[in-house]
Amino acid sequence: QVQLVQSGGGLVQAGGSLRLSCAASGSIVNINVMGWYRQAPGKQRELVATITSGGSTNYASSVKGRFTISRDNAKNTVYLQMNSLKPEDTAVYYCKFGRRYGLGDYWGQGTQVTVSS
Repeated sequence: QVQLVQSGGGLVQAGGSLRLSCAASGSIVNINVMGWYRQAPGKQRELVATITSGGSTNYASSVKGRFTISRDNAKNTVYLQMNSLKPEDTAVYYCKFGRRYGLGDYWGQGTQVTVSS
């Protein structure tokens, strides 16, 4: 069974950087939009950033200018470069592969990002 495997989370001081990666463990067809979401304790999961197969990106206003999403279609991998991190960025981050034609989506297992003040 194909899974999305995340890596790159951890603990960082405010102002620091982290890079998250999310790779499929096998082949996934008809991937359309790849994205990153996050969920802080006691809060709902929220969109962080998305990127289409054509490379168009979309960011939450809270991360715009600090985070950069990118993807490698050949490797079925999506990345999130996070700079100028703030304590309010602390959350569990999840990647998602959305597919075309009503096919099911894939979610990563989640990775903890903690930003200390």
